[in-house]
Amino acid sequence: MVTSPDEARLAQLRRLRLAKDVMDRDWAEPLDLDAVAAHACYSRYHFIRAFKGAYGSTPGQYLTRRRIERAEELLRSANLSVTEICSLVGFSSLGTFSTSFKRQTGLTPSAYRDLYVGRAAAVIPGCYAMLWYGGRDARASGSDARAPGSDARAPGSKDRNSQEAE
Repeated sequence: MVTSPDEARLAQLRRLRLAKDVMDRDWAEPLDLDAVAAHACYSRYHFIRAFKGAYGSTPGQYLTRRRIERAEELLRSANLSVTEICSLVGFSSLGTFSTSFKRQTGLTPSAYRDLYVGRAAAVIPGCYAMLWYGGRDARASGSDARAPGSDARAPGSKDRNSQEAE
């Protein structure tokens, strides 16, 4: 089967997008580079080269950037300690988290929080934020923590508002 160079490039980008989608979806979980590369049907080393060529950064750099972006959001809006946020966004070391955060934002996590804490909407209580993100204990025990706004009613049951709409 003969394909044009454009078709081959599009096929490569589709495969890389599948792997990037895995990183976007599972950013808080420990990710194995070989498993992510398998989503793109590449070996580890070929995947790193192809990903950097397509997106301008290595998969590790991309994942770290995504995690720091989530940490920024939590620092601005949730009443959680820096250590709790570090764990929630997928870092296993507070030192690595703080160093990466400062490299990307120019501020330490605590300084970032101090700068932005009054500018966001009301700060979300830490217990609610932990429930929303699943928390460390929820992931470890495999419990099914429901996200806020999810429908916890029994199938087929209706709430008062849906009955009024009928």
